[in-house]
Amino acid sequence: MDPDRDDMSTEMIKKPSPLPWVLLVAVVVAALAALLFGREALENERERTAAALKASDEAAAKLSALEQKVSQLEEDKKSLTAQVEALSDDLSEKEAELDKLKATYDSLEEKMKAEIKRGDVQLTQAGGKIRVDMVDKILFDSGEAELSSRGQEVLARLGAVLAKVEGKQIQVSGHTDDAVISERLAEKFPTNWELSVARAVNVVRFLSDKCGVPPSRLLAAGYGEFHPIASNANPAGRARNRRIELLLTPALEAQRSASPALPQKEQPKPPAKKAKTVKAGGKKSPRK
Repeated sequence: MDPDRDDMSTEMIKKPSPLPWVLLVAVVVAALAALLFGREALENERERTAAALKASDEAAAKLSALEQKVSQLEEDKKSLTAQVEALSDDLSEKEAELDKLKATYDSLEEKMKAEIKRGDVQLTQAGGKIRVDMVDKILFDSGEAELSSRGQEVLARLGAVLAKVEGKQIQVSGHTDDAVISERLAEKFPTNWELSVARAVNVVRFLSDKCGVPPSRLLAAGYGEFHPIASNANPAGRARNRRIELLLTPALEAQRSASPALPQKEQPKPPAKKAKTVKAGGKKSPRK
């Protein structure tokens, strides 16, 4: 037996190599490090994912809000477009109405130019309305409600224009001065109201029966002496107050302003007024 070999074997048995343990420790340490790093990376990834999800939710909320705003703006745009179109149509209608009104005015002016020149007829236009004022002498004899021959000729010319007018209500109003009704006429016309109404009705019937103006667009009214346009203290003023007034009004406006009549109790007719003496104009002459 070799003593040297025995010594070496004994030495190897007594002193094992530390390398495996070092490797084992190194592997364990590396594994722990990898585990810790992976856990930290996982936590970081979770945080990034949570932040991304939060940002995504916020972005989705903002997008939804923007979509709602866009939708509301689209609705507003449609509404404004509709309003603009409606205003444009309304403007076009009003322009067309003004054109028709001017054409009617020009026609009336042409038909009545002789009476206008003499001052027997006044023609005015304002606010979409046309007014024709005619002194009573060109339509009626003094104190009468029946149309004279001259009155029929004048109204025939006037009615030829009015029969072609569309979309207008035509109010015919009778007016008088403040002269009292004479005893001769008192039985037929107790007051100037009855006289003014009778004259207005006869004008309306002539326009409808002889001129072809639709009855549905005609209205008769009597104001008596209570709507003067001049002073009754002198003959010229009284002559102006004795008149027939035709007012052309847009039909829709007339319907809006009209109110349903309420039933009223019959009132007794006032007695005929007697002639009075006034200082300013002298004694009033009763209507003959």
